Amino acid sequence: MPNVTWLSHSVIQIDTAGTTLLVDPFLTGNPKATLGPDDIDPDVILVSHGHGDHIGDTIPMAKRTGCLTIANFEIVGWLEQQGLENLRPMHIGGGADFDWGRVKLTNALHGSVLPDGTYGGNPCGFLFTVEGKKIYHACDTGLFYDMKLIGEEGVDLAILPIGDNFTMGPDDALRAVKLLEPKQVLPIHYDTFDIIEQDPVSWKERVEGETGAKVMVLKPGENMEV
Repeated sequence: MPNVTWLSHSVIQIDTAGTTLLVDPFLTGNPKATLGPDDIDPDVILVSHGHGDHIGDTIPMAKRTGCLTIANFEIVGWLEQQGLENLRPMHIGGGADFDWGRVKLTNALHGSVLPDGTYGGNPCGFLFTVEGKKIYHACDTGLFYDMKLIGEEGVDLAILPIGDNFTMGPDDALRAVKLLEPKQVLPIHYDTFDIIEQDPVSWKERVEGETGAKVMVLKPGENMEV
């Protein structure tokens, strides 16, 4: 079974069949991170959008490990200018098969500008198919009704932001669960900074009281099986 670790904020590590996937590796400067960029050797890094708290340590980690980096076309072009070579451009609605499974880029309602002000293309989420399981990482997004279409894929785990202010808050994240109808939910993108403080336990109670999903509340560094 795939193993999912929440490394705080939107940083998700998925270990599947001997492969380590790392989404939005914001570790340096992250007050909640339990690991640093030299403590993980990912095989694949996936970047959802260009904001500094998501592209994070992508460049130094990818240079150190030589891992594959997946992002939208615009971000991949920028990363190439920063000296990265093992790159895979993709875009929203497109999917690709790899030896570890499949990933499809989904819509996300957010912004995307790279740390130097370069346009970062459209933000995205990721729908993974690994070891027969579907994992949807919504990344930074507001609520959108097409989550219902993503849910029709049969989502085993939905990873959803609940922090409000920059992304969905608890109310809209609950509505997202109702659209997606996943088996399990992992709340993320909260408590990193004061402006996105939330109570994940009370949100868990609401979700489990109003839907059939089981909510897994993890502390940074903790993991779960899907």
